[in-house]
Amino acid sequence: MSEPTTLRTLVGLPKEPASLAESTLIMVDLQNTYTRGVMELEDVQPAIDEAAALLDRARSAGIPVIHIQHDSGEGSAYDVRADIGAIVDRVAPRDGEPVIVKNYPNSFTATDLNDRLAPGSNLVLAGFMTHMCINSTARGAFSLGHRPSVVAGATATRALPGVDGEPVPASVLQATSLAAISDLFGIVVPTSAGIPD
Repeated sequence: MSEPTTLRTLVGLPKEPASLAESTLIMVDLQNTYTRGVMELEDVQPAIDEAAALLDRARSAGIPVIHIQHDSGEGSAYDVRADIGAIVDRVAPRDGEPVIVKNYPNSFTATDLNDRLAPGSNLVLAGFMTHMCINSTARGAFSLGHRPSVVAGATATRALPGVDGEPVPASVLQATSLAAISDLFGIVVPTSAGIPD
């Protein structure tokens, strides 16, 4: 059996991410709900550390930074009117950095995110959850003609029930979600160091 390869390789898409200077950073759902309680993600604090480092680099480079915040309504685990739905302080928006509130996993669905981007933009994605909103946003970006890269170390997820009744560990879901993105939809790098200046 031959070694596995990606569709990106087969169709000749780039294997290396664009430089940070030529990109827009999209910070997806880095909200308090993922740091505690029922929605707490595995390895969430190291992921926030990595996202914070990436955000610092983006700000120093003077590139556009867009924050995405999920809202599922009052009293929900994603209530943007409450502390649980707020963006984590360490990666909170600064003046001039737009915040887009979304209601679907794909950050482009029913938002003006695409209108804020030039056609065929290079995007760097960080945030939560890998299998849900990062995966959906990377696919959405690709389908709209953008070129997403995902910083794996700045993402995290949680264990899920499997279809056979056995739990799927977070580490397995993380690895397979990132592999699915890198098959076609985007470039995945282990850490922010993988995105050149």
